[in-house]
Amino acid sequence: NGTHYLLSALKELIDNKTKFYFAGSSEMFGKSKESPQNENTPFHPRSSYGISKVAGYHLTKNYREAYNLFAASGILFNHESPRRGYEFVSRKITHGVARIKKGLQKKIKLGNINSKRDWGHAKDYVEAMWLMLQQTKPDDYVIATGKSYTVKHFCEKAFAVAGIDLIWDGTGVNEKGVDKNSGNIIVEIDPQYFRPAEVDLMLGDASKAHAKLGWNPVCALDELVTEMVQADLERA
Repeated sequence: NGTHYLLSALKELIDNKTKFYFAGSSEMFGKSKESPQNENTPFHPRSSYGISKVAGYHLTKNYREAYNLFAASGILFNHESPRRGYEFVSRKITHGVARIKKGLQKKIKLGNINSKRDWGHAKDYVEAMWLMLQQTKPDDYVIATGKSYTVKHFCEKAFAVAGIDLIWDGTGVNEKGVDKNSGNIIVEIDPQYFRPAEVDLMLGDASKAHAKLGWNPVCALDELVTEMVQADLERA
């Protein structure tokens, strides 16, 4: 409703020069049959969050077409930074790695470590948002790196930054991440963290943003993970 209220209010303004940006999400695609996903990929959201974003996206597009509002949508894939909330798996990992390194906790508990995500840096994605609002005409854009990695891979990178050699043992829910040097179990799979409707693969195609906005991501995954882990080590 918040999106609808704002758009409705903007419609009533006289000599309206407001530029409206709707924060869409890759969760709108959900269990899409196409990969990578672009602006023409059909939506198949798998969560109430994704469903609400699809509704907001269509409202934004409707008000743009019906009332000639400058209303743009960014369909952003996962974007991270040291400011990421602790409830997100990326920050849960980097925060946990830092605390394990400092002796403040023993292990990290995760869900589906084989799910794949297209991870970018928030600073690159904010630039893309800004570029959308500098255009003469509003439009919808997928913003993504075009590269997808497993949660397991993200874990390995994070521990490596902290100087911990992570190896895996077991399969399925019994798979464990082990510190090669100490033999301690530092990653466990906990079924409570599995989604009831899992999204196994998210991979974006930002070709339109490259061509029309001149946007390209600068920060690679290794640099992103390093920045997040080092920030959490300092906090710890």
